[in-house]
Amino acid sequence: MDASLAVNHRKVTLQQLLQQSPDWQLHTHEGSHKTLRKIEQCRTAAMGYHPYHCNDKDCGYSTTVYHSCRNRHCPNCGNSKKEEWIESRLKELLPCKYYHVVFTVPHQLNELMMGNRKVLFKQLFDSSAYTLLKFGQDEQYMGARPGIVSVLHTWGQQLSFHPHVHCIVSGGGIKGEHQWVEAKKAKYGSLFPVQAMEMVYKAHFLTGMNTLRKNGLLRLNYAQEVHWSAMLRQLYALRWIVYAKQPFGGPQQVVEYLGRYTHKVAISNHRMKSIDAAGNVSFEYKDYADKGKKKLMKLSGKEFIRRFEQHLLPYRFVKIRHYGYLGNNQRKKRVNAVLAKMKLPQHKPLLMVPMRIRMLELTGRDMHQCPICKRGQLVKQNNRMKAPPE
Repeated sequence: MDASLAVNHRKVTLQQLLQQSPDWQLHTHEGSHKTLRKIEQCRTAAMGYHPYHCNDKDCGYSTTVYHSCRNRHCPNCGNSKKEEWIESRLKELLPCKYYHVVFTVPHQLNELMMGNRKVLFKQLFDSSAYTLLKFGQDEQYMGARPGIVSVLHTWGQQLSFHPHVHCIVSGGGIKGEHQWVEAKKAKYGSLFPVQAMEMVYKAHFLTGMNTLRKNGLLRLNYAQEVHWSAMLRQLYALRWIVYAKQPFGGPQQVVEYLGRYTHKVAISNHRMKSIDAAGNVSFEYKDYADKGKKKLMKLSGKEFIRRFEQHLLPYRFVKIRHYGYLGNNQRKKRVNAVLAKMKLPQHKPLLMVPMRIRMLELTGRDMHQCPICKRGQLVKQNNRMKAPPE
């Protein structure tokens, strides 16, 4: 059964705004229309539906369940696979501290990145991972290959375009034949020295970006092409901010973080507070310049949709990536080999939990139970329907 049986629509949603803005396609790029249309039609008759009825002969209750769009950008259902993904990551954690490092890019690059999102988002991933792996291999910091989970975010609290990568880095790494090496973190106060990371990261990113341009892989406007050398000099002169946050206390805190951040969309429905008669949207944001206080911002519906559209990722672009000993090729085998060296129990294989059981664990509600009689089970009557019932 579709998980939407266990979900209540909120009063103010992005979907509602799209449905109340019939001309939104006139103000957005054609490449975004497919995704925005899915969000607009999520759990409506346009997505198709299944009729269900209670199998208790004395009840007779029936209902219609409309299908979700399952798009990763949709605030209604973008998190549908979050729990399953987190459980899979649990099978890859080792008993060590984990560190949180954030790599940002100067706002002077926003226009170029917006026009070249696929290649420059990849460059952001590559440069941040290269920096962490380079410092990890250095004997004075670790002398081993750490494990890295990297997550791309492109937004700020006000829906501004702010590309950055959140990295979870193990406080140790693998050397040789699955030998575990602890990081020398106590000496430096953080996993690796921040200013040194900033310099290596900046140099790698700009070198890679310049190579992309030489190979004709960047789309540049006339001004960017003419002033390329001057722009590079300006970017080299800037400080590229790397945040080295406080380490997580242990694997459990890593999992909590993953649950909050890995499957986030640009804005969740609960942050949207109202849509007035003129179509203006009020939403909540944290003002980090004012000690993280929560404030309200009002935007026209057109501007709100424009800002949201900035954060739609290129088709099939992977926003969560793994590096070091967590690289995709046989990473579970490597983790279990390290656990065996430590003489610790190995991780058990991941079990696929049915949606019904998962929702019962999360909400305490059996999504198949009849909400009227509480005795029968809701049973699907026939195959998927593509039009609403009469």
